[in-house]
Order: sequence, then structure tokens, then C-alpha cells
Amino acid sequence: MLEFINENIQLIYLVILMIFVGIELIGHVPSVLHTPLMSGANAIHGVVIIGSIIVMGQAEHTLSLILGFLAVVLGTLNVVGGFVVTDRMLEMFKKKK
Repeated sequence: MLEFINENIQLIYLVILMIFVGIELIGHVPSVLHTPLMSGANAIHGVVIIGSIIVMGQAEHTLSLILGFLAVVLGTLNVVGGFVVTDRMLEMFKKKK
């Protein structure tokens, strides 16, 4: 396991950097753009789920299998949660009877 981490240390640094950049970018998005951006994020996370399933199918190490499973679970939660929030926001714009 330790040699797996040593081999992929640059990827680990890249993921950590992407987390910080993503948090910074999302924090500066105006609230008017959240619904269209969430719809786009749902589509992107559909691709992430497919990629995660492929990674799990070709996993050689236990850590790869665990990270692939975690990516599938979190991607699915993000897609479902995004659709729920988008649906609730669109309900606010409908005319009341």
C-alpha cells in the first residue's frame, strides 16, 4: 500500500489542489447561476460514475477498488441530490393556483 502511494504521489497532490480550487470557484458563483450550473454538474457526474465503474472493474489494488467504489457512491449522491435541489428550485418558479 505504501508503494502505491509513493508511485502516485503526484496524483494525490493534484487531487488535493483540485479540491481547494473547486471550493474557491464554487464559493464565488452568484446564486442566480446555481440552477443551470447544477444541471451541468449532474451531466458531468453521470460521466464520473461511468468512469468510476470502469476503474473498479480494472482495479489491481484494494485501494483502487475502495476509491472507485467511493467515487461511485459520492457521484451518485451528487447526481440525485442535484436533481432534487434543481426540482425544488424549479417548483419555486411555477405559478400558484
